[in-house]
Amino acid sequence: MNNKLKIERPSIAGFEHVNRFWDRERDIIMAKILPGEYYVTQENESITTVLGSCVSACIRDRESGIGGMNHFMLPQTTFDNLKKGGEAIVGMATRYGNYAMEHLINTILSNGGKRKNLEVKVFGGGKIIPALTDVGMKNIDFVLDYINQEGLNLLSQDLGDIYPRKVIFFPKTGRAAMKKIPDLHNDTIVQRERQYFNNIKDVPVKGDVELF
Repeated sequence: MNNKLKIERPSIAGFEHVNRFWDRERDIIMAKILPGEYYVTQENESITTVLGSCVSACIRDRESGIGGMNHFMLPQTTFDNLKKGGEAIVGMATRYGNYAMEHLINTILSNGGKRKNLEVKVFGGGKIIPALTDVGMKNIDFVLDYINQEGLNLLSQDLGDIYPRKVIFFPKTGRAAMKKIPDLHNDTIVQRERQYFNNIKDVPVKGDVELF
């Protein structure tokens, strides 16, 4: 009963929509996030996602243990958009990544985390969709540049290559487990990322855009 009550009540308001369940194998509550989502917790929980071209940043306050994970993809620009002003369009596209990172960081900070204590691990950016050959690399370039520009403490990374990844993050301890998925027996990951990409590629990038 206690486990059920904990699952029904996220430690931070605003994450009631995230799928959370009891992971019997690890004896811990697990939150599963999809493309475009993020999750932050103050409790001893785990967060998991499966990445293809997308990237996830796992960020925590090493002192308090509050932390979370996001899952994002930069929208690509079309040839027509590039002809209308390529650099400006590309610059706007990176703002989607900024939102993903800033939402995660700001939620941690607004719930007691301190910027000086933040540590980061990043995963993903695999080249798994032939028609979108450079999406993974764009995501990688963005997240590494963002971390560098913001002066964040990057502890570890596993980025690129051609395979999807399953990632599990434990904010309380900072431990992250990653499993490569070398043989994709179905195209669930590809279909999910294509749908996410199609949902965001034509959304106007404005100051008040909320991706999550």
